[in-house]
Amino acid sequence: MEFTAKQIADYLGGTVDGNADATVNSFSKIEEGKAGSISFLSNPKYAHYIYDTKASVVIVNADLQLEQEVPCTLIRVANAYESVAKLLQLYDSMTPAKKGIDPLAFISPSATIGEDCYIGAFAYIGENAVVGSNCQIYPNTYIGDGVTIGSQCLFYPHVSIYHGCRIGNRVTLHSGAVIGADGFGFAPGAEGYSKIPQIGIVTIEDDVEIGANTCVDRSTMGSTFVRKGVKLDNLVQIAHNTDIGSHTVMSAQVGIAGSTKVGSWCMFGGQVGVSGHITIGDKVMLGAQSGVNKSLDSNQSLIGGPPQDPRAFFKQIALMRRLPEMYEQISQLQKEIQELKQNKESNE
Repeated sequence: MEFTAKQIADYLGGTVDGNADATVNSFSKIEEGKAGSISFLSNPKYAHYIYDTKASVVIVNADLQLEQEVPCTLIRVANAYESVAKLLQLYDSMTPAKKGIDPLAFISPSATIGEDCYIGAFAYIGENAVVGSNCQIYPNTYIGDGVTIGSQCLFYPHVSIYHGCRIGNRVTLHSGAVIGADGFGFAPGAEGYSKIPQIGIVTIEDDVEIGANTCVDRSTMGSTFVRKGVKLDNLVQIAHNTDIGSHTVMSAQVGIAGSTKVGSWCMFGGQVGVSGHITIGDKVMLGAQSGVNKSLDSNQSLIGGPPQDPRAFFKQIALMRRLPEMYEQISQLQKEIQELKQNKESNE
């Protein structure tokens, strides 16, 4: 399908700078633009590409200042990144959803399946499970006994949802995600470790997206919670009895230990580690590889281990690079002081 720059601008609430009748039928990165495609520019690091991109239309921020003429038509919007996301969502929604139950899928006679679902080959849906309408369950997905799933969910191949867990509406689980495996609970004894049965569940609320090979463990008792709008990257570990606040996002390889409560609208960079039984407030931003061992108040941007103000952290890093030089200087000063002492003693 083809769309004009004007049609796209009207949809996004933007304005056209250039040929309003320019047409596009595909997407491209700005550095790989080609005729008939639409691209976007939001990161200043890529600004130089706009002067020679082959893309026919480029979405930009309204306040972009040009240093010279550009070969493409611009659509100016308040937020280019947000606008291209909206456009991609529209494009994705045009792809017809799969429907129907593959004859190689297993569905327990006691399970309830909503309308217009797709269930792929070798998917397994256990006893008394409930699947809402318009769900997409791809091949080799496992849904255990008593699991409840809302409507418009999308589960990619090899997702596993253990017994009793609760999944809300419009939840996306990517390949290899495991929801409801046992929490890491063992009681040390004289002869080894005794397993503590994990009899709780996992509750995932609406509009959550969980990346590939990410694990959310079931609670010892009660429920582990992933609240509304949370987005988890690939390879994230959420331990038992944790409570992840609404609209919090976590990058790859974040690990949250057991019984920790994370507030709403937090942002954790890659490989952040959080110890157990602590509370992190709302809107806490943690830089990559931060290590958190105590509770944190709301509305902070921190990095390091233990986390601290970024300015102090980077100042320490800069000083650490000078340590060899400073060590030599201190050694020389100590040597000079020792020589002065010896000269003084010899003159007395």
